[in-house]
Amino acid sequence: MSQQKSPAARRPTIADIAKIVGVSKVSVSNALNGQPGVSEATRAKVVAAAEELGFVRNSAARALSGAKAAAVGLALCRPARMLGTEPFFMELIGGIEKVLSDASYSLALQVVPDHDRGLEAYRRWWGERHIDGAILVDLRENDARVPALEEMGLPTVVIGHPSGAGTLTPVWSDDAAAVRETMEYLAALGHRRVARVAGLTGLVHTSLRDRAFAEACADLGLQAQPVVHTDYTGEEGARATRRLLLSAGRPTAVLYDNDIMAVAGLSVAQEMGLQVPRDLSIVAWDDSPLAQVVRPPLTALSRDIHAYGANAARTLLALVTDRRAAGYEDLAPRLTPRGSTAPPAA
Repeated sequence: MSQQKSPAARRPTIADIAKIVGVSKVSVSNALNGQPGVSEATRAKVVAAAEELGFVRNSAARALSGAKAAAVGLALCRPARMLGTEPFFMELIGGIEKVLSDASYSLALQVVPDHDRGLEAYRRWWGERHIDGAILVDLRENDARVPALEEMGLPTVVIGHPSGAGTLTPVWSDDAAAVRETMEYLAALGHRRVARVAGLTGLVHTSLRDRAFAEACADLGLQAQPVVHTDYTGEEGARATRRLLLSAGRPTAVLYDNDIMAVAGLSVAQEMGLQVPRDLSIVAWDDSPLAQVVRPPLTALSRDIHAYGANAARTLLALVTDRRAAGYEDLAPRLTPRGSTAPPAA
């Protein structure tokens, strides 16, 4: 899978403005940068044409020289206070930064409250020539950002499944295989009542995991509790765990969509007088130091998240350089058994 910039989707240039207004490119640059040599009437026409085309004034010098920005953008839709508590994104950004730094590129990172604001950031960065490419995360089903970025012609790597990436270049891993491996392991231990505490609804990877969970449970003859969707926080993970453990026919094993919720679930189980793993087995998605230092240490789906980010950055740099890059399927997460899983007591 690849992404290629079409002439219709290219970024507006000073030449485009000059053609509309009927003046030279130097006159356009002078007008946009407040330099003498153009009349006020011409300056007003240039500014109006630039705004209509989506060309931002302070990009004029770079556009004239044809120089690259040597930067890529990442708009992350997360509460800023949560960013430091999510090991996944810290590792992912670390991998991205390592590759970019080695290539003398920088990362423009902005934390935004929603995807609309994120798209605004990408438009602004691209229009101002602040970035040469972008990384898109938290891919949603029918994600409006995908066609918008396609139309902009912004070289973009999507960290997400190809099914939702459109013509943008995807970097992904096989989450369905990881879910099946986990369910097969729990079934082999003797578990029959299982549950899943998932992330946000509407995300492509959440839906893929939901379907894989339902299919694996059906194939293995497991009794699956309805999936509980959360916002990935420890508070929501704890609330979901209490709900499951207070339900009739409570599960004997739970798969959590991140390590933070799994640790919160462990605390709730112990608070309710249950022994882990005798009374409840716990599996965390994405291994981390947090999952390893609690007692008992958590069985986890492990992968090299730093390498995942690095592969995304390498793919994007190839896309920026060659205007075409193949999608990249990273290694699927693998189950690492630890002390939080065992055969059920009954």
